[in-house]
Amino acid sequence: MNLIRNVFGPSKDEIWSQIANEIGGEFIDAGFWGKDVLLYKHNQWEILLDTYTQSSGEQSTTYTRLRVPFINKNDFYFKIYREGYFSSIGKLFGMQDIQIGDPFFDKNFIIKGNNEFILKQFFNDINLKTLFNEQPQLSIEVKDDEGWFGQRYPSNVDVLYFQCTGVIKHKAVLKNLFELFAAILDRLVVINSASSKAPTVKVK
Repeated sequence: MNLIRNVFGPSKDEIWSQIANEIGGEFIDAGFWGKDVLLYKHNQWEILLDTYTQSSGEQSTTYTRLRVPFINKNDFYFKIYREGYFSSIGKLFGMQDIQIGDPFFDKNFIIKGNNEFILKQFFNDINLKTLFNEQPQLSIEVKDDEGWFGQRYPSNVDVLYFQCTGVIKHKAVLKNLFELFAAILDRLVVINSASSKAPTVKVK
């Protein structure tokens, strides 16, 4: 075991358990056949970190994701991710790109949403934009559900969702993600897009 650790570094479970202790969360080890998760409670919300694997038959890809359901008061949806090659190609085919009026942020991120006015209110927060910028792999969105094979939510509940390829074991990145999710939820309440009440459903 020590040899494996020396070659590959600390395991995901070890790092996630350390993070749980440092942020006041709970690491749940479900054993060999179960799904290990890190659960963090911010006010009335439960934010869940886990991994899942998709297989095409020939190859498998593992993803790290962070999810939290919340009561969406005005059906406000957005997706934000870093500017890159594929997003630039998408622009050429008419991908929506909302400018928030911050030159640095508008240059480095792609923002899509269904309400430009609310988006500008949402991003009118220096701390929030700083937390976004500290994420090296960024794809965060508000979704009404998790697709055909994912979890479904009640009509007034949506999910704040982060996903990236691979297993994240970088402590600073993961701790920032939890801080970012907490800041997003708080900001949505401030601009009256999210309820401060707990949703009636939890992520699985």
